Amino acid sequence: MMKTNACIDLKDLQLQTQIGTYGPGAVIPKQHLLDLTLWIDPKLVFISEDLMENVFDYDPLVIEIERLAGDGHYETQERLMTRIVQACAKYPEIESLEISLRKSPVSQGTGSLGVRLLVDQTTMDKLRTAN
Repeated sequence: MMKTNACIDLKDLQLQTQIGTYGPGAVIPKQHLLDLTLWIDPKLVFISEDLMENVFDYDPLVIEIERLAGDGHYETQERLMTRIVQACAKYPEIESLEISLRKSPVSQGTGSLGVRLLVDQTTMDKLRTAN
């Protein structure tokens, strides 16, 4: 039996944010890029009528992510990621997700360093009941 999966992919969203504390001579990242894959019910993608009410409207979530990124100084990428996951949990359409936040450059003007988190449906459900 074939199973249908659906996801929304947000890639390389450059966040206007301040993360970390850097001393003299340290390499300060010029950009923080977010990748976010949202696993949703296929019925929100595989639609019979071309109507917005038949799909997941991700625009409010993107606006919330940008607000969270600019919400103040973060010591860690992980804290911003956690807040983004919590924002995603407010949408029952999101069954599970994968999030990655990376910064660059890391050394001598090159490289990127990131953190990735997979959140399964059980964990999403727990986050929803905790809020």
